Amino acid sequence: MSQKPHWLVDHGKPWTTSAPGQVIYDNPWICLTEHQAIAPTGHAARYGVVGFKNYAIAVLPIHADGQVTLVGQNRFPLGGYSWEIPEGGGARDDAPLDSAKRELREETGMVAGQWQQVLKLQLSNSVTNEEAFGFLATDLSQIDAVPQGDETEDIARVTVPFHEALAAAMAGHMPDALTVVMLLKAYHMAKVGSLPAPLARAMLGEPAT
Repeated sequence: MSQKPHWLVDHGKPWTTSAPGQVIYDNPWICLTEHQAIAPTGHAARYGVVGFKNYAIAVLPIHADGQVTLVGQNRFPLGGYSWEIPEGGGARDDAPLDSAKRELREETGMVAGQWQQVLKLQLSNSVTNEEAFGFLATDLSQIDAVPQGDETEDIARVTVPFHEALAAAMAGHMPDALTVVMLLKAYHMAKVGSLPAPLARAMLGEPAT
């Protein structure tokens, strides 16, 4: 990780609480806790926090020819269909990389010879404590002909050129946050030379030299 810029300076007082939080709702994945809090300004505030019991895991599988594999499924909260990169939850007791390897195989049937963590994200830090880890997976091999998701997942799969996936995300056709940010991160890496040159050219749709 690069050195923190000098202008990124914390200011003010942190949030505090005046009493233990009250658990409002709890299940195996999330916990909703209400806090009687004191804001940095000194004002009292009632604050609800959604606590996540797993990390969010995102994997961008990039093939040697510059294509990426995406997965599609119906999502419950917003009631619609979502094309996105392979994603899932990883237990906090497990290494995020191990969870990423599991998610990739479960959702695509592939394994990767090369892994690189490229992002750590706070997904919605005003109301949740959810953290996400993003990985690039390359040197891909198809191991399982029929990938196996969990009992609630009915997953479709498609492999498309990276630049087409990025264009679709930028046009709003793939609004999943982890998908958008991972595609942008990979694009940035390709442009600034952080990826092998042949792979970067293939991703960007540029001719080989």
